[in-house]
Order: sequence, then C-alpha cells, then structure tokens
Amino acid sequence: MASDDDLRYREWLIYCITTPLSSAIILANLFIIVAIVCNRQLHNTPNYFFLSLLVADLCTGIALPFIPRMALEQHLDWHACLLVHIFPNFLFLSYLFNLVMVHYERYLCIANPLHYSQFWVHRCFPVALLTTWVPPLLYASLPAFGWNEWHRDDDVNSTSNSTTTGDTDDGDTCSYKRVFPTAYIYLEVYGLLLPSIFLIVGMTGRVLCITRKQLRDICKLHRAVERDQASDGEHRLNVRYAKCVAVVSLIFVLCWVPYITFVNVTLRWMKGDGTSQNYTLHVILSCTGIGSMAIIPFVLGLANRQYTEPACKVLRKLRDCWRGVQGHTDM
Repeated sequence: MASDDDLRYREWLIYCITTPLSSAIILANLFIIVAIVCNRQLHNTPNYFFLSLLVADLCTGIALPFIPRMALEQHLDWHACLLVHIFPNFLFLSYLFNLVMVHYERYLCIANPLHYSQFWVHRCFPVALLTTWVPPLLYASLPAFGWNEWHRDDDVNSTSNSTTTGDTDDGDTCSYKRVFPTAYIYLEVYGLLLPSIFLIVGMTGRVLCITRKQLRDICKLHRAVERDQASDGEHRLNVRYAKCVAVVSLIFVLCWVPYITFVNVTLRWMKGDGTSQNYTLHVILSCTGIGSMAIIPFVLGLANRQYTEPACKVLRKLRDCWRGVQGHTDM
C-alpha cells in the first residue's frame, strides 16, 4: 500500500490533468449534440449513429477522472469496488464500439452508395444501435459474474491470517488487480481494443483509396474535355484530397498513437512492479491517451458544416452586436 502522502499526490495529479480534459470533452460534445437535436434536417440514420457516438464520448469524458484512479488501492467494499471499475470500462468500450459503427456506416455509404439502404445497418437501425451498447455492457460486467480475483485474494488473506498472529485484513482493499484478472485484461486489449483500432484504420484507408480512384476518373473526364490540359477544378480536387489525407494522418498521429502507446506501456507496467516509481508516467499516458482519442468525434463533427452552422450564426450575431455597441461608443 502507498503512503498517505503518495495517495494525496496521486489524487492531486489526477485532478490537475483530468479536470481540463474532461471539461473540454464534455463541452465539445454538448456543442455538437445540441446542433443535431435542434436541426430536424439532421434527424436521419447516419446522424443518429453519430449522436450515439457523441453521447458515448460525453460519458467517456465524465468517466475520464475515474479511469486513472483504477490503479489506486482504495478501501472499498465489494459492490463499490465493482462499480468504480466496471462502469468506466463499460463507457469506454461503448465509445469504441460506437466509433467503429460510425466508421462502418460511412464506409458502406461510400463503398456501396447505390445499395446502402439495403444493408442491415440502415434497415435494422435499432439492432445496430444495440450492438454498440449491449456487448460492451456484457463484457464489462463479466467480473461481477465471477471472473475476478477478489474472492480468491480473500481466501488467500484468510488463510495467511489464520496461520499468523497479525491482525491485518486486506479484504476491503480495492484495486484493478482484484477486479480484472490478467486474462481478462489481455482479452480486452488484444481481442477488442486493438482489433477495433485496426478496423477503423483499415476502413479509413479503404475510403481514401476509393476516393482516390473516383478522383482519377473525374480528372480523366476533365482532361478529355480540356484536351489534356489540367483545369482549375482538377487542381482544386487534388488539393482537397491532399488536405483530407493530411487530416487523416494527423488524426492518427495525434489521437491513436498516444492511446496505443498508453496500452502497451500499461501492459508492461502491469507485468512489472507497478509501484509509485512509474505511476506518474502511467497517469499522464492514461489521461492523454484516452483524452486524445475522445476528441475524434469533435474533429469529425467540425468537418460537417451542418453541425457547426448554428454556433456560427450565434457567433456572427454576437459579433454584429459587439460592432454595433462599439460604433455607438465611438460616436
């Protein structure tokens, strides 16, 4: 167990890092959620999937301060310990599943635009939406159904206490090691998290390849009309595609790489001592890794002018009012 000073330092470190990140994630998601809800033209299946992603991301922002605390040893009973570990894990998994579903839906729309309405994602929207919430809830709840180390540790502690004269009882010590077995963590990382990330990256790469092929076809038509001379429209298309590739690459570097680094460092941290020597690094990586991945929906939302138009109108009105006030004061 860490000393009281170490625990206070860890709590302070978590609070300083997670509070601004969590606030920014919550406000950014509320900004786009309000824009979708208030615009009836956006009430369709693709935007419902995106709205579900925003809600999951909002919940992830709320749960962000509790995720680094999983590595702390706290004095909690069995039910409270399950709650503080299972609930944040469920919210994060649901966010990841929603992110995969949004990319999958958009991939189907681009890869098969003529048959999009025939796919199960569009025809069975409630079922598709449930697949983003129910499986994460079931998997996150497995420790509550017996796949944990809590009772095994209690048996070991009771046996050791019965053979010694000490009075120490660690039965109420709550930590992730007692809730999540090693096999459970490895299954989540290598069976759910990393495959989901690679699936998103693969679908995004496939969409870029399809876009590139369509761009080449358009350029051929332009050159046929312009007699092998590159037109301004062709140049603008190439520039927009280059910007798209640059944005996708930047998102991967800034959002996915920190999280993948956090996952691998965490696994090594679990294999090692896992004490306070590496705890500061673990907190920083967990907050920045999850926080950077949580800004992906906001970036996707900013790319759609329909989501940002209501806020832009309000800002323009405020700007005009401010200019009017400044004009009256100058007179």
